Amino acid sequence: MSASPFDSLIHARLFGDAEMGRLFSDTAEIRAMMLVLGALAKVQGQTGVIPEVSGAFLHRATMEIQIDPAGLAQSVGENGVSVPGLVAAMRKALEAPEHAAYLHWGATSQDIQDSALMLRLRQALGLIEGRLAAALGALADLAEAEAETPMAARTYGQIAVPSSFGAMVAVWGWPAIVALEGLRALRPRLAVSLSGAGGTATMLGPDPALIRARLAAALSLADPGRSWHAERSLITALAQACQAVTVAAAKLGEDLLILTRSDVGEVKLSGGGASSTMPQKENPVAPSVLVALARFGAAQAATLSAPAHREARDGAAWFTEWLMLPGLVLAAGKSAAVLAELAGQITPDRSAMAARLADPLGLIHAESLSFALAGIMPRPEAQAEVKRLAQDAKAQGTPLPDLVKAAHPALAMPPLTGTATLGTAPREARDFAKAARAIADGQSQGVNLD
Repeated sequence: MSASPFDSLIHARLFGDAEMGRLFSDTAEIRAMMLVLGALAKVQGQTGVIPEVSGAFLHRATMEIQIDPAGLAQSVGENGVSVPGLVAAMRKALEAPEHAAYLHWGATSQDIQDSALMLRLRQALGLIEGRLAAALGALADLAEAEAETPMAARTYGQIAVPSSFGAMVAVWGWPAIVALEGLRALRPRLAVSLSGAGGTATMLGPDPALIRARLAAALSLADPGRSWHAERSLITALAQACQAVTVAAAKLGEDLLILTRSDVGEVKLSGGGASSTMPQKENPVAPSVLVALARFGAAQAATLSAPAHREARDGAAWFTEWLMLPGLVLAAGKSAAVLAELAGQITPDRSAMAARLADPLGLIHAESLSFALAGIMPRPEAQAEVKRLAQDAKAQGTPLPDLVKAAHPALAMPPLTGTATLGTAPREARDFAKAARAIADGQSQGVNLD
């Protein structure tokens, strides 16, 4: 197995995601850092921190020259960061020492790398948003179509009360709405970093705040108004937002692993996986992927949320982000993609759902019968009475409603069939569908790093 299933050739169709993966390639990272370096030079030239002609030259040249990622490996191994080697390689490629001397003026490696990361994350979050919107559209259609399809709700793994399949779809979809709202709120917070070696911006010119603000505008990133070298709440927020996506998708995955079981069979999925030895099996591969990605994401998010960065800058904690954050973002992207695909492959088996509701003993109606009895006796006594009669129903094989009616002939029996037994389930399904379609509108694009 490859060290990372996300870029494994064998697992490319299971965990791989070429669209997201290219944003976390070495080429994309170098390209993003060069964009930051070029924009910084242009802003510094316009404000007189460096010669304007040099700023313009560097800005233009950084969009034209090519740097081989492999050529930086030795420098990164020695320095722990990629910017020193990148700047050296760029200066050599520029073949204009009178301008190249002003490249990376007054900034530090973390400024360039963090700002470049924000550019790539903006695109990544935009992709995830689009995928969640597509998933919500499919789930909205399913919830609305099945709003009145009766099925048994389960609690603690046990049959509970009548509900509808559309209401269950709504329960799957609401976490995705919350996750999408979180991403949309977060993306405008993606901020430039520019505060120099120790966070004091000493070498950035007479007005470092102006330079930072103009660089933020040039890159269409937020101006944080401060140094965030060692204050990583934005990274923590990113980790939590991506984890929310994986958890939202895993809710559907977990429930489908139950509903598609051979002994339950209330949902069918198109495109199930085959067994190497059992021809009859159709394994729920996609739901399993969603659950696995959420478990993986939880570990990455926990690591990113735990350690504080020491002093003005912390190499070990920063390196940890490099190890954890890309995988977490890729997990969120893949989860959203699988969720969108899977939402269109779900078909309820209405006959299996109806058969479970039509349990000959009628135990699913115990709550309704206990509340009906509460109309003629105190509620605690009514609940105890139905509990006793439910045990009799199991022992005698006699339907619970018949036992209740026989024991209390004056009782007005509640409805035991039809939509009247579903409570607010149909409305829950339709309310979700309306909300999902409303929030799924309007996606935006980030800077193209291809």
